[in-house]
Order: sequence, then C-alpha cells, then structure tokens
Amino acid sequence: MTMTSEFLHDSLQKYFGFDRFKGNQEEIIQSVLNGRDTFVIMPTGGGKSLCYQLPALILDGTAIVISPLIALMKNQVDSIRGYGQNDEVAHFLNSSLSRTQMKTVKQDIVSKRTKLLFIAPETLT
Repeated sequence: MTMTSEFLHDSLQKYFGFDRFKGNQEEIIQSVLNGRDTFVIMPTGGGKSLCYQLPALILDGTAIVISPLIALMKNQVDSIRGYGQNDEVAHFLNSSLSRTQMKTVKQDIVSKRTKLLFIAPETLT
C-alpha cells in the first residue's frame, strides 16, 4: 500500500505532532506500508519506534510488538497514549496485569480499538 509523502507527513503531524521525519524513517515506513520485510538498525533515540508505530496507526488491524522487558512495554504504551490517543489505542499483555486488566485489554482488541499490542515472549505460548 503505497502512501504519498504528503500523506505520511500529514499522518506524522496528526498522530505525533512532528513536522518532519528523522533520517530514513520515511523510507522505512514506506517499506513497511508496502508490505516488505524491513530490518532496521538505528542508535538509541534514533526513532525506531515510530517506524512501526505510524504504520500501525495508519493500517487496519492490530500490530503485535514482542518485547522481553515489562518496563519497556509500559514506557512504549505510555508514550503512544501521551500523543493524544485514547487509552485503548495501545496496550501491553504480561504477567504484571490482573485478570480484570487482561479482560479489558482483550475486549479492546476484539472490538478493534487497539492498534498496538506489546506482549512478552512467554505470552505467545
């Protein structure tokens, strides 16, 4: 699904409040949106997260992000919610959640409100 540069910049502004991409982010995001397997190496603070977050917000469905660190998952979810999205847009599933919290997350996924789901590797089994 090829998106115009203008559409990507508009989406970047809409979802994150940024007016430009860093480095190769736009090219990487376009690759993801075109359905290509995309491997990215960037330094800390280089903007890797945006390379999967923006496509997840643009495309239909829920993107699953596997992360071994509970603190990192929470940080990512708090960050995406902090850009003005509703709380349902991003969730994490791991051992720190109560049954009630797990139920809420699953309901949001089934109702298609969740765009990004961060899970621990052990959750895959």
